[in-house]
Amino acid sequence: MEIFLLYGFMLFPQVVGRSTTVQCFIKNPIPVLHKYYEPGDLIIGGIMSQIYVFSEVMNFDKNPFQSSPSGLMILIQSYQHILALAFAVKEINQNLQLLPNITLGFHTYNSHFKASWTYLASLELLFRKGQFIPNYKCDARNVLLAVIGGAHSHVCLHMATILSVFKIPQIRYGSAPVMNEQTQAVFSHQMFPNRAHQYNGILQLLFYFNWIWIGVIYQNEDITEAFVEKVLPSFSQKGICFDFIERLPKQTFSDYIPESIEEGTKKMKVVMESSAKVVVIHGEIHALMFFRIMKAYVDWDNITMKTKAKVWVMTAQIEFISLPFQRNWDISFLHGALSFALPSKELHGFHRFLQMRNPLSEKKDGFLLEVWQHAFTCLFSDGEIDERVEKQCTGEEKLETLPMTLFGMSITGHSYSIYNAIYAIAHAFHAMHLSSNKQNTLVKAKSLDLINQHPWKLHHYLRSTSFNNSAEEEISFDQNGELVGGFNILNWIMFPNQSFLRVSIGKIDTKESSGKILTIQEDAIVWPGIFNQTRPLSLCNARCHLGYTKSKKEGEQFCCYNCIPCSNGKISDKEDIEDCFECPEDQYPNRFKDGCLPKQITFLSYTEPLGIILAMLAFCFSLFTALVLGIFMKHKETPIVKANNRSLSYILLISLLFSFLCSLLFLGKPEQWKCLLRQTSFGMIFTIAVSCILAKTIIVLFAFMATKPGSRMRKWVGKRFSNSIIFSCSFIQALICIVWLATSPPFPDFDLHSVTEEIILQCNECSPVMFYCILSFMGFLATLSFIVAFLTRKLPNSFNEAKFITFSMLVFCTVWLTFVPTYLSSKGKYMVAVEIFSILASSAGCLGFIFSPKCYIIVLRPELNSKRHLVKVNK
Repeated sequence: MEIFLLYGFMLFPQVVGRSTTVQCFIKNPIPVLHKYYEPGDLIIGGIMSQIYVFSEVMNFDKNPFQSSPSGLMILIQSYQHILALAFAVKEINQNLQLLPNITLGFHTYNSHFKASWTYLASLELLFRKGQFIPNYKCDARNVLLAVIGGAHSHVCLHMATILSVFKIPQIRYGSAPVMNEQTQAVFSHQMFPNRAHQYNGILQLLFYFNWIWIGVIYQNEDITEAFVEKVLPSFSQKGICFDFIERLPKQTFSDYIPESIEEGTKKMKVVMESSAKVVVIHGEIHALMFFRIMKAYVDWDNITMKTKAKVWVMTAQIEFISLPFQRNWDISFLHGALSFALPSKELHGFHRFLQMRNPLSEKKDGFLLEVWQHAFTCLFSDGEIDERVEKQCTGEEKLETLPMTLFGMSITGHSYSIYNAIYAIAHAFHAMHLSSNKQNTLVKAKSLDLINQHPWKLHHYLRSTSFNNSAEEEISFDQNGELVGGFNILNWIMFPNQSFLRVSIGKIDTKESSGKILTIQEDAIVWPGIFNQTRPLSLCNARCHLGYTKSKKEGEQFCCYNCIPCSNGKISDKEDIEDCFECPEDQYPNRFKDGCLPKQITFLSYTEPLGIILAMLAFCFSLFTALVLGIFMKHKETPIVKANNRSLSYILLISLLFSFLCSLLFLGKPEQWKCLLRQTSFGMIFTIAVSCILAKTIIVLFAFMATKPGSRMRKWVGKRFSNSIIFSCSFIQALICIVWLATSPPFPDFDLHSVTEEIILQCNECSPVMFYCILSFMGFLATLSFIVAFLTRKLPNSFNEAKFITFSMLVFCTVWLTFVPTYLSSKGKYMVAVEIFSILASSAGCLGFIFSPKCYIIVLRPELNSKRHLVKVNK
């Protein structure tokens, strides 16, 4: 025998397993709260929060809301939760394998959304059936096994305050309140997966449809406050923007309607006039009831259709619950909504169980009578007289004839959770007994005594229980006492006759190892009619088209931006791209900057007009040079040919001939041998030509000086001196070319960047320094020749060619001085064309200014080509 004090009352011992009755003499008991019960050896308590709500403050003359004469409104749809509990208990009692020798019963209570009633129900479950006597278990032979808490979070929190003291297992089937983990949460179990999975699922859903500009509505409750403070900031960090975050007025179901309707109307106008097309509703089981009330008050017809259309995304805690007077209210605003829901399956026999409900035969169901009267708007003959209701109830009415907005015959997610909760308790108790007795049969007295004296021992077995329910679905809890599982995603389809369907179009699979937890069948979704069955866009502004990139708007959220064209050389091939990017090296942007086109490989070809013109010029100048050489060779014995150093003229003409021909190496597809010969042959040939001109100029100067009496310059006027000049200059240039080819020889290469739309096949000089060394040395020789020629320009005209050399070197230097900046500013094949043109122009200048006067005399004025004439002119 055990005696201890609680709350100042004496607790009498209970004799378990016998029929002994202990009489208690307590006066003025507190009124009974439970409305539906079933006796049994083990009792499961159910504290519901959504059967009755208070409505004393309603004005029937001015308000369309009407209540029963008792001042209560009935939430008929929630009655299914209690029926699910009764159905599960009935099945378990008929199962001889699960709890043999034990009868399972239940007591259900309605909290009326009142903390005081929840506390009262919790205490009555602990102590006396039928009437409440604190700390006394008088005439109570039933053992309390566990308590199932209502779908509203504060109901679970209030009952945990009492029941956790006595270590009674509590199972919640709706919103989970914030509890003290040391004293309350440890005794609680949740028929609901971890909320983090649902929030992650919402985020994945928004990303899947690219809904980054949304609105949020949440109820004024502790659990939803935590959602705003902890979850929504993480949404922002991952790229979601909020046009609004609105908190609904506090709902107390006693005085909220007249005081909160104006505030709610203002908030709903903000919601409906928002540019966000997607609104996330985070609330508890009765949230939609409030929205339907707001729908009746807000003049949505005056809101433009463009802003009125919304896709509602609802959390799994929300169910479709109506008050009786709302049965004919418009529900079209929910068409196309998406909601998360606990996975549920139709239970075999449950539909028949609902059909068999009858208030005339179900005497233990204290809810059914009032539910029946409110559902069918009738009164039984022994009910209270209401002048507004003339119809009499017969008991022959059928629940399946009720509109879906009032009562549905298909099991809801919350009802399915209650059903599984009952089975979880039964399986846990069965496992606990088998573990303690190590036998397959239950000893009734010992089992009841075990749970009565040590109720906390059931927690371990609840956490570890795992079973398949009658719908072949596995039910188990994780280490935190939360249901292991994911969520279904439902699409709400509304019909004109006030019926609706909730079609599964996806799921959140928390067990998916690949990390892709969201599965969506988008083709099966029915969107709100205004969207013409196309996926709605919910963006702060229109998307940036291809070829544009986003630019942040100052002072706006990051989801709001301007669209600017991509910069040159970059593209964007997707909408709303953060930054444009460059094409691959072998491609270039198209005109609209939304894609890349392959670059064409180009080089200066013989077949294109520019190549043809340059090749023809090279051949023509080569022919002219060969013709001049032929003329000089034919008239080699004439005075004018002899007077201009015949051997140097031959070498110069041959050099000019090869210089014209070497320009052809720059045409056509670059190959290895061409790249090796291009610049080196050009450098050597031009060095020989310029050194010849230099030698001719110096010899002219020395020859004039040698004519003076006693001059020692005669020994310098000869072939040996001129050949030494040519050889020494050519040797220096050859040395530069050899060093270049030995250290970093040119090679064929692709230039991917110089021209946007082309890949230039060119000879990579590899060492620009060596190339400019060759040009510099040629320039030095040309400058020296120009200076010497300029100094000898006033010598007798018919004796020397100093003036012609001066002009030719002036042209030569001018061409190559302009070549450098022009070459550097050109790209692609035009660089090659510039060099070819410079070679042809400089060579043509030398050919024209040096040899054309001589050819004129030789061919057209032969009478001047005589020694007598040259001597006469000289005198």
